[in-house]
Amino acid sequence: MERFKKIILKILKWTGISIASILFLMFILPILFPGTISQQVKIFANKHLAGKLDYKKTHLTFFRHFPSLTVSVDNLVLQGSKPFQNDTLLTAKEVAVGINLKNLIFNREVKIDEIYVTDANANVFVNTKGEANYNVYVSKPSAKPKDSTEAGASIKLDLIKFKNWNIRYNDHSARVLVDAKGLNYTGKGGLSEDIFDLQTNLDIDKVDFSLNRIYYAKQKTLHADLITRINTNALTFVLKKNELRINELPLKFIGFISILKDGYNMDIKAASEKTTIREMISVLPPQYLDWAKDTKIEGNSDLYFHIKGRFSEPKKIKPRAKVRLLVKNGFVSNGKAPVPMNNLNMDLNIDLPSLDANQLGVDVKKLSFDLGPNNNFRAYIKTKGLNEMQVNADIKGAVDLQTLDQALGLKDIDIRGLMDTNIKANGIFSLDKKLFPKTNGYLHLKNGLVKTKYYPNPIQNINLIANIVNTDGTFRSLGVKLDPFSFDFEGNPVFVNADLQDFEDLLYKVRAKGVLNVGRIYKVFAKKGFDISGLIMADLSLNGRQSYATTGQYSKLDNKGTLILKNIKATTEYLPKSFFIREGNFRFENEKMWFRKFLATYGKSDFALNGYLLNTINYFIERKGTLHGKFGLNSNYILIDEFMALKNGDNTDKSIEVEYAKVENPKSSGVVIIPKNLDVSLEVNTKKVEFKGLMLNHLKGNASVNTGEVYLKNTSFDIIGSRMNIDARYQDESPLTANYDVSLKVQDFDVQRAYKEIDMVREMVTAAKNVKGIVSLNYKLKGDFDKNMSPIYPSLEGGGIVNLRDVEVKNLKMLSAVGDNLGAKAFDNPDMKGVNIETHIKNNLIHVDKFTFKVSVLRPSISGTTSFNGLLDLRVRVGLPPGGWIGFPIVVTGTHAKPKIKIFSKTGQGIIDALYNKKSNKVIREERRAEKKTRRQQRKEKEAQEQKAKNAENRINKELKEK
Repeated sequence: MERFKKIILKILKWTGISIASILFLMFILPILFPGTISQQVKIFANKHLAGKLDYKKTHLTFFRHFPSLTVSVDNLVLQGSKPFQNDTLLTAKEVAVGINLKNLIFNREVKIDEIYVTDANANVFVNTKGEANYNVYVSKPSAKPKDSTEAGASIKLDLIKFKNWNIRYNDHSARVLVDAKGLNYTGKGGLSEDIFDLQTNLDIDKVDFSLNRIYYAKQKTLHADLITRINTNALTFVLKKNELRINELPLKFIGFISILKDGYNMDIKAASEKTTIREMISVLPPQYLDWAKDTKIEGNSDLYFHIKGRFSEPKKIKPRAKVRLLVKNGFVSNGKAPVPMNNLNMDLNIDLPSLDANQLGVDVKKLSFDLGPNNNFRAYIKTKGLNEMQVNADIKGAVDLQTLDQALGLKDIDIRGLMDTNIKANGIFSLDKKLFPKTNGYLHLKNGLVKTKYYPNPIQNINLIANIVNTDGTFRSLGVKLDPFSFDFEGNPVFVNADLQDFEDLLYKVRAKGVLNVGRIYKVFAKKGFDISGLIMADLSLNGRQSYATTGQYSKLDNKGTLILKNIKATTEYLPKSFFIREGNFRFENEKMWFRKFLATYGKSDFALNGYLLNTINYFIERKGTLHGKFGLNSNYILIDEFMALKNGDNTDKSIEVEYAKVENPKSSGVVIIPKNLDVSLEVNTKKVEFKGLMLNHLKGNASVNTGEVYLKNTSFDIIGSRMNIDARYQDESPLTANYDVSLKVQDFDVQRAYKEIDMVREMVTAAKNVKGIVSLNYKLKGDFDKNMSPIYPSLEGGGIVNLRDVEVKNLKMLSAVGDNLGAKAFDNPDMKGVNIETHIKNNLIHVDKFTFKVSVLRPSISGTTSFNGLLDLRVRVGLPPGGWIGFPIVVTGTHAKPKIKIFSKTGQGIIDALYNKKSNKVIREERRAEKKTRRQQRKEKEAQEQKAKNAENRINKELKEK
């Protein structure tokens, strides 16, 4: 026993010594090697990271991620790669890298084999051009020989661990958004090898996924247990073991993803087999999950998904996606339901070649359910395409909506009524080709009611008898009857009767009467977008044929009645703010829809319209219809800035082009977008129009909007105390660019006032700073606007005449420099009254035609070229008395600020013009000085050109002789 005690004590002794030694090393190693590790990690970061890196503190310890020795940085901020170097890519409370102890102790080398990132926010972004912000890692070129003496750290990863991440992946080029919160990730494997298996464990508390702004997943939990074989040479990911769970739905998938130079290639199959309908429902949006908790749901389901092909934005290639959903023997019942939904069966197949909606195929091979013996629904629907859709459908059912409501246990809505439908259709639907499937069917709804928790009063007494017939698959034989469609809301009955025949040349007979409180109707469904007090009052009778209006047979039309709008707020996808229609009184008289009284505001701007629209029936019938009209427009104030597409406003329903442009250009205003479906002429009378701080007063003239372009004709306004006449054209190209043409005439305006108040004058005519007096202008220009609706000067082309009617030019540096070299102070104050200066603008250069003026007894003349950036290449001839017949030449080069004078010289220094790409709206090359060349160089170039021309001539003569 005594000996046994000694052995135990020795074991405890050496164990204690070992533990103490290990603890000692844990404390001493960070003290011995801090400089080596910190320095080499910093060298590695500076060498391999393109984005700016910043952090507060560094730590070297065993205890943060025991037992690994880790270098940690606190509060790390990493900026993105170009062109997103000013945006944050990653922030993290802690980033730690594990150090290989063996290499550190024996080789004094820092080998990073583990990475830990905690409490991080990552914002991954790809813009519409395909430029990404995550390309921050710069690898060494493989062809470069290895330098064994080079200091620094190297990476040979075996473990990656992310804890509590929030990741937002926003890809504008693919129109994909993934937003993941509460992400925890562990990845193990030989991550530094060329080919290795990565073991992944992933948990996400909430994940959203949307494509084209349509959410397919919202606030879903996700768990993944994966093994992925990664080939770093080919950048290929092969999915070996892949078990995924979205909420309660299990999903397994196999396949591969290969990263290519211009995109990626993939072939992934996913399946969720032998699951229950309840598990399938768990992936529905969150608002439906509370309903599912209190509802008895039984039955089986299977889900299959396959996506295969290349994605390349530059080559416009996208993969093909297929989805199949099977639901078998479904049963849904709420506790209060007298009859359950039984025998729910569905076989849904979706095929999306090239992720192109125009090729979308939907095949509902079966959709059926029962709500009792005489209460059932059956449907078969198959479609292919979108703009030209092949349709084969057979829908039949008689359903008591109140029984359906009770069986499903719907909480927020109460629906009632007897619905009976029987529709068969087979053929092609195409608006462009005016084709419609052969159809025979009806939809009847009797004593319908809709009530929600959002509003106390229901929409009730809903009755609808709709019949549709098509006998030959064309628009000509299509007939639709609504007899009647009626409902009551808050004591106001509304009814519509319609008989529509021959949709190729629509023969219509429509009667509509009633009062709608639009705001309250929308409140029933908890929808926003219209003012709560908005009213629509209609009493309309429309009878006629579509062609009567287009062929001028107005006497055959019998359209009459009134439509009154009050306090309606509405938006359009291309404007940042809402229009507020205070009052709109419309009267229909045969071919015209008269605006008897139309008062509206948009932000600070106000409008009063009087006039009419033509083609209103065609516009609402045909998808590509254009509204024609003629109006008088009166306004007290219009602020153009408010209409710029990227300005801030209350409109949340913007086009995807505008939304993406705003995200990618947050500080830009964009340009004004013009509707493409208007052909309207306007007689404008506006007291004030403001554009970027420039005020135009008493604007009068003729304007027109024609298929996306705005024209001004014979328009005039007061500006800087003068009356300006203008003809102009404007057209937007995108939310960020536009082009224009303008022809303007202004008589007798004050040069100094123009220089002080108009930005464009200061930027285009810098010499105006030294000019006082009255000037007239007759000029034509065309060019482009940039993303802030400012002129792009290299895009400008045009020319015109400036008349210096009564001016005083003092201390213009270029003229003063000429006078200093001649010893003539009179050049400081030349006589330019009545002088006409003609100039032409192109490629950021201003070409000045020869003009003559007086300086005491001298008669100088000037011609040449200057640029918007101030470069000079001017020829001055100083005419001597009498009459200026005899003179001597002067060349002026340099800049407006520092002119250079050469007397008795005709040799200047040319200016190479700028190059501007109109498609991309970018300056490819700025203007610059031409290289100075000696006479010998010029002679050699001339001889070379002549020899080249001679050789070409000889070659042509030889070819002609051979023929």
